[in-house]
Amino acid sequence: MSEKKKRKAYKKKRYTLPIILIILVIAARLYLPVWVKKHVNEVLANIPGYYGQVDDIDISLYRGAYTLNHLYLNKITAKSQIPFLNFPKSDISIEWKSLFKGRIVSEIEMFSPEVIYVFEDQETTPPETEGEADVDDWTKALTDLVPIDINHFEAYDAKVAFVELQTEPNIDLHIDQLHLTAHNLRNVQEKEKTLPSPIWATGVSVGEGKVSLEGNINLLREIPDMDLAFSIEEANATALNEFTRHYAGIDFESGSVGMFSEIAITDGYMKGYIKPLLKDSKLIGKEDGFLGVLWEGFVGFFKFILKNQGTDTLATRIPIEGDLNNVEAGVWPTVFNIFENAWISAFKGVVDDDIEFEDAFNVEEKDLSREEKKERRQERREKRKQQKEQEKQVESDDQVN
Repeated sequence: MSEKKKRKAYKKKRYTLPIILIILVIAARLYLPVWVKKHVNEVLANIPGYYGQVDDIDISLYRGAYTLNHLYLNKITAKSQIPFLNFPKSDISIEWKSLFKGRIVSEIEMFSPEVIYVFEDQETTPPETEGEADVDDWTKALTDLVPIDINHFEAYDAKVAFVELQTEPNIDLHIDQLHLTAHNLRNVQEKEKTLPSPIWATGVSVGEGKVSLEGNINLLREIPDMDLAFSIEEANATALNEFTRHYAGIDFESGSVGMFSEIAITDGYMKGYIKPLLKDSKLIGKEDGFLGVLWEGFVGFFKFILKNQGTDTLATRIPIEGDLNNVEAGVWPTVFNIFENAWISAFKGVVDDDIEFEDAFNVEEKDLSREEKKERRQERREKRKQQKEQEKQVESDDQVN
């Protein structure tokens, strides 16, 4: 073979290998979404008691991200599948700013996600899946779809609903237009803080109530620690008629409903309260029959006795305290709070701001008398008051300087 032919053959071989590699890379890139979609669908289809699929997956290698389009998960019942999770678009990507801190973590943005929890009779669960459907199964499956620890989570225009299909009409308690943000979940920043991850949310409840959630959490623990405040304000009471008619046999013709709650959890121990509030309410509707009017009149009589006459408000504060395997609401404290609201002082329609994260540490207070608990709470309130005054003084000095 001549020298000229050898050179041509060498040049041909020199370019052949890079071209083959480029073709393989392109083919792998084109097949990657197909492989990922197949893997995701296998995971979703094999969750006990559930069935789910994802329609399409887009991958953006240049920003280290992939997008799940229309992922759903249904609960399997004896007769059909009931919608449970519906995620139209979920974007999962590397959080680039955390790379500068030496951490590889991810961030998730979800658009118009829906979570629908259905209350159902046990008879609707098929025998072959009864006892198998577990919250740990589907939550673990979904988190396993994200190969990197999640540090930032944000949901836009989300919906959370609690639905009961066994009633006629169906009961649907929901929160719409929910914007939820949780940051620093893997504690890339603020490492010295006990609760390093801020979380907040706003939304609109059934009856057009104003929903608010704010607080701090620590998800790095097996049982997460947290200090949260939640409220629903000025919801139209008539929107709850399906619920109250089914469980209490009453209808609202007018009025507003609110709910306020604070929860602190540490080392698996919870302490907090739930405070429902009913204001300017009227029970008896024009279309009620004789028995309905009689019952609602009976309820209305006790409502008149128990409400605060000055503010036309009926409220109670339900204390919650105990370990997470046995959270109980005290019955007698609830009854006492009803009468306290009626005859002593009206409950205010705001978060009380008297449950702190350190309250959950005081497990030994369970054995104290009521007077001793009151003294300790008073001491902590005085301490918090002094701290707030000092903080205000510091802010005032900073503004002057």
